[in-house]
Amino acid sequence: MSALALQQQQLLESLFVPETEGAIKNIAICADSMGARGLKAYQSNGHALAERALLAAYPVLAQMLGGESFAALARALWHASPPQRGDMAQWGGTLADFVATSPQLADEPYLADVARVEWALHTCASAADAELQPATLALLGSHDLDTLRLQLAPGTAVLCSPWPTASLVRAHLQEGLTLAEAATRLRAGQAEDVVVWRQGYRPRLRQAVPGEVVFVSTLLQGRALGPALDVAPQLDINAWLTDAVQSGLLLAVHAP
Repeated sequence: MSALALQQQQLLESLFVPETEGAIKNIAICADSMGARGLKAYQSNGHALAERALLAAYPVLAQMLGGESFAALARALWHASPPQRGDMAQWGGTLADFVATSPQLADEPYLADVARVEWALHTCASAADAELQPATLALLGSHDLDTLRLQLAPGTAVLCSPWPTASLVRAHLQEGLTLAEAATRLRAGQAEDVVVWRQGYRPRLRQAVPGEVVFVSTLLQGRALGPALDVAPQLDINAWLTDAVQSGLLLAVHAP
């Protein structure tokens, strides 16, 4: 490794490792006070960048933790799981697991699932676009269900949770539910599975209906409609199809 490459590696290590008493000494060129101040400025800028990136992806978690605690969480993740790409919008996907294993947040176990829902909404927003093809819906009445495949909206995902995760996120986003109602469901230990999708360009979420999680999961695996229905006998497929078309969750039906 060349001297320049070694110096660059040491700089990166100093930016991302947690602060230690002798961290500045890792870089010979920054050994004087001017270099130390410069490295400190880089670290401060990195922390600020981490906070902004996570705030964009996790606004609900930020509200629930408070500004100071969320900023500390962003800095901790910055050191524990540094960005691997130049696009900071793609950084932060490991936050849910980081929260789940954090001793400081052990008394609020629902926060990890809130983070998982928010990351699904965040990635949904940047999923590849797809157009509604209403004419293809007629195939539902003319073909064997075992041969039909449903095309769901970009970024569609389902998540299972033992907590009222959908209610918590919707309440903090002011989407038809109050914080008091969400808190009541949390105290009652109400479980809520979640469906995330994009309606047009707007990420959406709602509580899953009975059987929907396994049904949608099967469709997302590329399975046909018939087999998906077989594993979700409790799903009211007629009601689901009506709602899925109206909400933009279902975009098209494809036959072989």
